[in-house]
Amino acid sequence: MKRRTFLKSLPAAAAAAAVSSRPAHAALPKMKITRVRVYQPPNPNPLFNQSDLVVTVETDAGITGIGEGGKRDTLEPEAGRLIGRDPQLIERLWQDMNRAYFYPAGREREDAIGALDLALWDIRGKALGIPVHEVLGGMVRNYCECYNTAGIIPGITPKSTIEERARATIEQGYRAFRMGAVDLPANTTYNTHERITALKEQCAEARAGVGKDGDWIVDFHQRFEVSDAVRGCNEIEEYAPYFVEDPVRTEAFNQDLPILRSKVNVPLAAGEEWGNRWDFNTLVEHHDIDYVRATLPNVGGITEMMKIAAICETHFVGIVPHFTGPIATAALVNCLGTFSGPVLMEYNYQGRTLQHLPQCLDFKNGKLYPNERPGLGVELDYKYLTQIAEFTEPVTARAQTYFRPDGSITNW
Repeated sequence: MKRRTFLKSLPAAAAAAAVSSRPAHAALPKMKITRVRVYQPPNPNPLFNQSDLVVTVETDAGITGIGEGGKRDTLEPEAGRLIGRDPQLIERLWQDMNRAYFYPAGREREDAIGALDLALWDIRGKALGIPVHEVLGGMVRNYCECYNTAGIIPGITPKSTIEERARATIEQGYRAFRMGAVDLPANTTYNTHERITALKEQCAEARAGVGKDGDWIVDFHQRFEVSDAVRGCNEIEEYAPYFVEDPVRTEAFNQDLPILRSKVNVPLAAGEEWGNRWDFNTLVEHHDIDYVRATLPNVGGITEMMKIAAICETHFVGIVPHFTGPIATAALVNCLGTFSGPVLMEYNYQGRTLQHLPQCLDFKNGKLYPNERPGLGVELDYKYLTQIAEFTEPVTARAQTYFRPDGSITNW
């Protein structure tokens, strides 16, 4: 039935409701960004030098977007490019933040751009009254499968064996059990040859724990040179890991990972410390890795993540994002839930609610679920946050933007 015929067949009130329920861009309120604020959460992440700062982008329409990441010094110049601008021009704003300064954005600035980009997508969803995953085309999966990073599972103690931990993880509904490459306490001697010798025995325990058809992961933590990584991967091949994570150092990944790929048969995952799509592109195209560890906000936000996802989809490579903060994890469910390739989420909150986030993640039985809350589906309780910065003035003196004849942005 044609849409016009269908609407005529409805009562007048129902027909009006059918039309009005379909949000259109033309109906969105005109908005300008008026202020960006930065908050410290009550329990900042003590283990990594990645940021879990909360970032809000406020508009004159009363809609506030919520993001996460960056540092005060890296957020300031990028926030200054947003003041007075239309938050609905997300791609254009991303290009401006990335190109308006003489030096291209490095990984620290990309993280700040990503925090602001999350907030812009949150505004878009809230303005339309729908979740971001619907803005991006809708979910292609019922939930996002997870693996547990923190290792905190009911019934498991520090004295539990690897086999016991692996079995309990799978019983809790997680897709895979994850272990380190024979982890040791920090600031202790790490003999890579001795560690690899011990690794085989521990991986055998992991396989026994997850069972014949279960999945397990081992993280080499970038502690091995290529020769050690080759030996380690080949030693554990018989136990069929889901993947080996970060098998070599990140400084020379573009040369070392292709060498490793040519010498081992186990699946490889890497990229948690990398930046935007140009860090991933060649390795994905050549199938030197099987899963990219691209994550939010590190890569530059949802805008950039969807481009990385398109590259991965083209070459049938999966995405296993590294964990950052809870708001970024909610954003990952929204954007990677729409990616058709394999996705496995790293999760370490054990289903608990965080003080400053009364609404954030929908986790159950080892899985993260989408929700129908507008935007990223995140709510803040500001009484648990400490404001550390506020930006209300546009930055123009230190930045310049150049345009092609059609008005699109080009390089400085």
